[in-house]
Amino acid sequence: MSRVTTTDLYEVTMALSYLREGMRGPATFSLFVRDLPENRGFLVAAGLEPALDHLSAFTVGRADVRDFAEVLHRPTEELRPLLGLRFDGEVRAVPEGRIVLAGEPLMEVTAPLPQAQLVETYLLALLCHQTAVASKAARCVLAAAGRPVIDFSLRRTHGPQAGMAAARLTGLVGFAGTSNVAAAVRYGLPASGTMAHSYIEAFPSEREAFRAFARTHPAPVTFLVDTYDTEQGVRTAAGVLHELGDPSGCAIRLDSGDLGLLARRARALLDAEGLTDVRIIASGGLDEFGVDALVRDGAPIDVYAVGTKVGVSADAPYLDAAYKLVSYDGLPVMKLSSAKVTAPGAKQVFRRPGLDDVVGLRDEGIPAGAEPLLRTVMRDGRRVGPRDSVASAKLRFALDLAQAPRAARRVDGPKAPAAAVSPRLAELTDQVRERIEASTKE
Repeated sequence: MSRVTTTDLYEVTMALSYLREGMRGPATFSLFVRDLPENRGFLVAAGLEPALDHLSAFTVGRADVRDFAEVLHRPTEELRPLLGLRFDGEVRAVPEGRIVLAGEPLMEVTAPLPQAQLVETYLLALLCHQTAVASKAARCVLAAAGRPVIDFSLRRTHGPQAGMAAARLTGLVGFAGTSNVAAAVRYGLPASGTMAHSYIEAFPSEREAFRAFARTHPAPVTFLVDTYDTEQGVRTAAGVLHELGDPSGCAIRLDSGDLGLLARRARALLDAEGLTDVRIIASGGLDEFGVDALVRDGAPIDVYAVGTKVGVSADAPYLDAAYKLVSYDGLPVMKLSSAKVTAPGAKQVFRRPGLDDVVGLRDEGIPAGAEPLLRTVMRDGRRVGPRDSVASAKLRFALDLAQAPRAARRVDGPKAPAAAVSPRLAELTDQVRERIEASTKE
């Protein structure tokens, strides 16, 4: 299936009409999140790299025109004005890993109007999904309070492609590894995995299963101990670990039940066997809320593995995002609909320490002590620099997180900072509103 035709139908009908009407002037669209979901003190910008890949390759081909004509039940010839349309515009965006707030543009696209319109749906789908998942994963890092977190989400995400994205995004915000082999190879992430309950069940006993696994994998091993009786499983694992001679780097994994209570009992059993360096890994329905509760309770868990709820951002699976026209052919425009008013003009976000942000106009001077968040990442339809890396995005996230207010970092009941509006943007908004209101009365 063509990525060009992976769009909403009204993007096609509008683009065709623009072309028929000769409306090819430069248009700027702003992509932003209106309001943060509940229990989010911030968002983590993500999805830019695949978005740039999409725009770089965006060209309407003959097969795309035939598909458009088919769904519109019209002759192919009538859709031919779209043929050969490619994206040759400019993109300014917040780099991946940066923390963003409500009302701040994650991306601004400036291109001839038909082009900028036709790419809307795909960009929204990418940035909304990936920003939502990255933001959920970031909260798991906060909840773990310095303990490693591993991505186990692939089998529960909304398809393998979403699982690949989730692995990359969790690495971007500081996860220590992923179970996803393909993502580990593609993105240079540490791969992490243990064994399933089915592996234990396939052997006559837990002891034989653990021994067989250790024979196959002589490196440090992790034994899943809760297939039958967890405490007995820990004792059995301890015996096999002693047989190895050097249990350095080894671990046991708890995947069900009262993880806090079981971790305490397991820790006591391991310590009594002299296995004080053997780590305890916990998994099983965890997200930031579960991890936070265990950490606050002092559970002796060394590593947390999170999957389902994080890979689909279960408590906030969507963002109230928009892609709105803010300027066409040199004229600032805005929407005045109730509860969905937009601000006109191309913008910039100026960040001061502590996420003390100001949303202003693109051509404003940078305020003292502030830095601009949006960078030009594409010009004339081509990237302006090399591909960004997960490592670079991870560093940006760590730096932003370090300066985030304590209230925004809370797992339970966070309070998100609110970005201010610059005087120049406020003035332009009033002027455009007056102009539109006057025109509607004529």
